[in-house]
Amino acid sequence: MQTVLAVVPVVSVVLTGLFAGLFFAFSVAVMPGLRRVGDRVMIETMQGINVAILNPLFALVFLGAPVAALVTVVLYATGGAWAAAGWAAVAAAALVAVLVVTFAANIPRNNALEEAGPAENVADPAAVRGAFETVWGRWNHVRSWLSAVALVCGVVAVGVG
Repeated sequence: MQTVLAVVPVVSVVLTGLFAGLFFAFSVAVMPGLRRVGDRVMIETMQGINVAILNPLFALVFLGAPVAALVTVVLYATGGAWAAAGWAAVAAAALVAVLVVTFAANIPRNNALEEAGPAENVADPAAVRGAFETVWGRWNHVRSWLSAVALVCGVVAVGVG
């Protein structure tokens, strides 16, 4: 049990760091880079990213980070480490909030972009881009900050646990 108590919170922090880093990279590099390209290139690139990201490693991080954080809460709470459990609970809540934002805001934008069809066939690429880019980017910033909060709280939980 001691090994589980030592390993699971660290795994939670590592997965949360990967989670936060992904969204941060989109906020500070991918989306600003795509702002520099034409409408059709942006549409085609994001459509490609949306397909490529659906892979087992992404799924492990995307689903694993919140699950590991929740398991960490349970482990700390059952061990009577209430301060650590509290910090881990905030981390878990922030990660769940990221999932909510993703499913409520980002995925619908991704789906709309896909439904527009191949970039070369889009009649009004500026309109498709306009309906996607600003809203998707704004909510990605929210995901970045929430996952960064989760990372800090997870690290504090390990430190006090």
